[in-house]
Amino acid sequence: MTRLHVLKVFVGPDGRGGNPLGVVVDGRSVPDAGRQRLAASLGFSETVFVDDPETGAIRIFTPARELRFAGHPTVGTGWLLRKLGHGTSMLRPPAGDVATWDGGGLAHIRARASWVHAIDFQQLPTAAEVDALTGALPDHESWYPWAWIDEAAGTVRARYFVREFGIDEDEATGAAAVAIGDLLGRPLEIHQGVGSELYVRPGGDGTVEVAGRVETVEIRELV
Repeated sequence: MTRLHVLKVFVGPDGRGGNPLGVVVDGRSVPDAGRQRLAASLGFSETVFVDDPETGAIRIFTPARELRFAGHPTVGTGWLLRKLGHGTSMLRPPAGDVATWDGGGLAHIRARASWVHAIDFQQLPTAAEVDALTGALPDHESWYPWAWIDEAAGTVRARYFVREFGIDEDEATGAAAVAIGDLLGRPLEIHQGVGSELYVRPGGDGTVEVAGRVETVEIRELV
């Protein structure tokens, strides 16, 4: 029997939002050939297979393809493994080593913007225009429209539409937060989706820290 932990990552302080994530802690129980199929059937924006909880070796799948790195899966998986007693401080997806820790009521990662897949960032004039969007433009497969809520405070309104991964709209996107933190070069508080919050801090060494609240939704037994 394979156990699936379902989490929400980047939950807002009022409990809204949070991007669902599936984590198979005993990832070795799912053969390589069956991982993409399982991720597609679950339908989460990402599903993580933990190949070794002690070394932090993981693989990440969207419903359509495998990713070398992703943000909310690493934030959520690091948090979960520590909660389960593994003491995880480093995750190792194919892209490279991702530092992970808890602090201030949040789960944190530190990653490199160079690992992030191609994203079309588009600044809109107002947060209201971001809110009013009903979907991606026809020629955008990976589109991140954003606007300042309060530029002086570093508060951003954002959404992410990513058809190339089999996702109409992503509720909260840690990889995009890494990339926009690197692009803007300043601390940010990102309000994404229906209520998610992501906290971003560039590291000055080519890395970007991203943090958020994580909670467990349920634990399932998969046949």
